[in-house]
Amino acid sequence: MTRNHHRPLIGITSRRDQTTSPVVLPTYALSQSYVKAVILAGGAPLMIPLGPNADQLRSIYEGLDGILLSGGGDISPAHYHEDTHESVWGIDPDRDAVEFTLARWALDEGKPLLAVCRGIQVVNVAAGGSLYQDISTQVPDAIEHVYFPGYPRNYIAHRVHLVPGSLLGRIVGSEEIGVNSLHHQAAKTVAPGLIPVAQAPDGVIEGLEKPDHPFALGVQWHPEELTDQAPMRRIFEAFVSAAQARE
Repeated sequence: MTRNHHRPLIGITSRRDQTTSPVVLPTYALSQSYVKAVILAGGAPLMIPLGPNADQLRSIYEGLDGILLSGGGDISPAHYHEDTHESVWGIDPDRDAVEFTLARWALDEGKPLLAVCRGIQVVNVAAGGSLYQDISTQVPDAIEHVYFPGYPRNYIAHRVHLVPGSLLGRIVGSEEIGVNSLHHQAAKTVAPGLIPVAQAPDGVIEGLEKPDHPFALGVQWHPEELTDQAPMRRIFEAFVSAAQARE
């Protein structure tokens, strides 16, 4: 596709929200941290709304150089054929539909894909995997992973071990790194074609990638909240660079 711009266009998925004052209006929302992280890495961020039909979403997708799946509420367990655990919250069928479609297109077609928190879960389920619906009750000897509310979003909660030689390991440049932690779910059965590349001390998967893809990486923590740290900035820089290479 011929491009008339100089910065890679990075589409970032949004969530449903509403204003509260002076009137209630339905909105689509996106944390500024994702936008700032993409800008810092040299990309041009665009918010992807919920609700487009398949043809409209395809038009949006084709105009983008990379896809960033953002964090948020839980995926419907129906997507991996399980009943809903009592702890599940924030299910949005429209968001599931948009993000599953984008993830599958990007995985199948080689478009750079970075998935954060909920995003890594979307990628795993979209590719045929499943989730722990609640780490605290379903993972034996689990450490605490839910550091909200009451903690700053950049609070370093625990360490993760990275697989040497993996894409993530090469980007970070270390076999271990401290991360924030704001999730109660995680990958359980890893989808075919994906490999685990980061793990918390309790064995919970914190990173997945698709090794035969130009750039398909998911992390369970929130690097967009940690861009004061060089390794976290490099995750976004590597992603934007991969998107740039597609132009």
